Formats: sequence, structure tokens, C-alpha cells
Amino acid sequence: MLSKATIEDIFNVALSSGGDFAEVFIEDNYSTEIATVGGHIERGMSGRDYGIGIRIFNGLNSMYAYTNDLSKDNLINITKKASKTLKRAQKDLVFNFDKLVEPNNHKYSILPSNVDLSKKIALMKRATTAAKNYDELISQVTVNYLDQEQNVLIANTEGIFVEDKRVRTRMLILVAAEHGGQMETGYIGPGALMGLEFYDTINIEDYAREAARTAKTMVLADYSPADVMPVVVDNGFGGLMFHEACGHSLEASSVAKGLSVFSNKLEEQIASSIVTLVDDGSITNSWGSLGVDDEGKRTQKNILIENGILKSYMVDKLNGRRMGVEPTASGRRQNYRFAPTSRMTNTYIDNGSSTREEIIANTEYGLFAKYLSAGSVNPATGDFNFSLSEAYLIENGKITKPVKGATLIGNGSKILQDVDMVANNLRIGQGYCYAASGALFIGAGQPTIRVKSMTVGGREEA
Repeated sequence: MLSKATIEDIFNVALSSGGDFAEVFIEDNYSTEIATVGGHIERGMSGRDYGIGIRIFNGLNSMYAYTNDLSKDNLINITKKASKTLKRAQKDLVFNFDKLVEPNNHKYSILPSNVDLSKKIALMKRATTAAKNYDELISQVTVNYLDQEQNVLIANTEGIFVEDKRVRTRMLILVAAEHGGQMETGYIGPGALMGLEFYDTINIEDYAREAARTAKTMVLADYSPADVMPVVVDNGFGGLMFHEACGHSLEASSVAKGLSVFSNKLEEQIASSIVTLVDDGSITNSWGSLGVDDEGKRTQKNILIENGILKSYMVDKLNGRRMGVEPTASGRRQNYRFAPTSRMTNTYIDNGSSTREEIIANTEYGLFAKYLSAGSVNPATGDFNFSLSEAYLIENGKITKPVKGATLIGNGSKILQDVDMVANNLRIGQGYCYAASGALFIGAGQPTIRVKSMTVGGREEA
């Protein structure tokens, strides 16, 4: 993608003109996106994005520049401009790319670029047909397909020189149901760090029917009551709640600046003793995984909270300098246009000792949150809110009627303390995360868990 000699020249200019550390991130990315509504193609895009990001440190200061002009003269010129602002010179520089990094191996067998567009559209039509045929209340089916082949090369003045190939595919299915002049939707989005062989490992029709089932269930449901009550959150993408409620507050981008509710709390008990929270970018073929992070460090399993005790933060290189700790393979970026910072990969609550059935049976009255749809958090305070796309009341230890319009409102520190039951059915869902270094593919998961008290927002039916 770029010769070692050219990279060495970039590093010499960067460090002789002002830096004490330099890094290049070179990206060659092929992607395809197709959107259909009712089985008809609304839009399609397939293209290649190619460029380089150059980052320079001087102590705790950093400069970042990027370009898609990879001519040597241009690269040297922008490096000079970026590094001069740091105003520190070093001489007698020798660079050896001798730090061997072996990326985690995430196997793929069918590259998306080798598959004809008609076969991808055929997969989408299968999903559309299955959802439309689920029930007469189904009024519209929207299917978005995407795939990506991202090839990166990362090198730095500490000796890192590593390449990583990330192959991903995902299908997002949104189904609308109408009844009595009202419309509700169901959504599902299976995906993996795999090639098109992924669709041989799942039944896409089953996923489409599940989205349709949610839409039908919710359009026939009554509105959720507003109250303070126990909330049982089902396994899978229910983990988005912890991604938002406490995951962002454990990223070094906020911790290093003292802007997180969890700053300076290592080895303190911040959660219930039955809560263990993990971020793991090495899970084989998982949607949020990588071979190496976007700073060239082999991805790893990071135990953030263990039995309620805060054990680690998610740390990138620059914030690691600020905190005086080593990076945790948590440096991520959307593409070469973004400087990396600490971000989540696959974040999940680990398995507990209860069963899903025991949790429900032990809840006299509460809310069962089957699917979360969206949420947000203030990392400084930990205050969050989530909307639910599918929920039910729990009455006398049983799941009873479906309710719509439910929201969960709370605080990350409090919810961690208030988890009082954790099941043994861990599952990780797929999603996106938007923050300072762009939009990223993330996994969020958990077993079924119970929070003993949460504020549930709802409204009475008009």
C-alpha cells in the first residue's frame, strides 16, 4: 500500500520537525450498499475509498492530517506542515519496523467483491418476501444490505508495521405494520465480520419474520404505563443499555480528562457483585471485532468490571500517555479521515448463574424489555435514556400483555448497582456507535438481566 522507505521518510520529517512519535494509517476500502423498499431498489452504491492519515505526537499534544493523494511529495509536505506546529526537533533518527504484531485471524471464504450484485439483491428479496407474507397487517418492508472489505496498513515510530483485512456484511430489515390508523415497526440487523458465507450460517427469512412479528405485536399493543418498577432486559442487543449507560464512561477519551463519572475509581466497587463487564475485540468473526485495532495493537479481551469491581478502562495510545497506562487495543476510527480514540468493540455483560425463566418467575410485577431500539448517555453524569421497540408487562411472575411506547430512564452508576439477577444465556447483537472518531461497527450483548428498580416512561392511549 506504501513502501517502507516512503514511510521512513514521513517519520524522519515528522520527528525532525517537531514530534516524538509518528504513525501512518493507510486504508483501501471497498464497500457496497443497497436499499430496497417493498422489494424495489431505491438506491445502490458501490465504491472504493483510499487514503492515508498521518498522526504526530509531542508529549500530550497531537496533530492529525489526512489525504487521498499518496504521492511522496504531497505526503512529505503535509507532514512538514503538521509537525512544525509541535516545535520540537530530534536528530539521528533510525527506524526499525521490528515489532511483530500477529493480528487475530477472522476467517472469511467468500469475498463480497467476488459476488455478483444480483445474488446480493436476491438475498434481500428473500427477506422482503418472508416479512411481507408474515401477516396481512404488514404494510411495508425496507431492507438495507451492506458489505465492506477494508484493508489497512498501520506503522509507527515504535516499530509497528502491520496489515489487517476486515471483511464484513450485514442486512438491516425494517418492517412496518398498520392497524386502526396506527403504525409500528420491527427491526433486526444480523451481521458479522465474515464474507458472504455468513448468509449460509443463518436463515435470513427467519430474521425477517422476527422483525415482522415485532411490528405486528406492537401495533396491536396497549401503551406502556409510566412507573418505577423492576425491569428485565432480554439477552442480545439489550446490552446496548450498558454500552450507552456505562461503556462510554469507561472510555479513556472521557476518563483521562476527568470528565467521566468513573474517573479515578480503579479497584473500587462500582457495580453489583454479580456484574462482570467485558470489551473484547478478538471474538472470532464477531461484528465489532478486528484483527488489530486502528493503532496496530492485536485485539484482546479487556475485563472492565469484575464482580462489581472496576478493573480497567478502554485506552487508546494518546489517552494512555495522559493516564500513564498502556493502551488496551481500544484505538478505533471510522476511516483514514479520523484520528483514532478509545472506543468499544464487542461490549457485554458476562454470564451469571440464574436462568431467564427464574428471573421472570421471581418478578412479581415489572417490565420485560425484549428489544431496545436507541439510546443516549451523558458520560459526565451517566444519565441515559432508551426507547424500546418491543416490551411486555410481567405480572405474577409471567410475561403477559405487550406494551408500546416504553422508555427506560436512569443513571449508569445506579443501574450497575441495581442489577440483582443475571442469567446464563449470553448473546451479542450488532450495531453502530457514533462518537468523536466517527461511526463504528460494534457488538453489544448480555444475558437476560434484571434491574430491581428503573423509571419507565410511557403514556396512556389517546
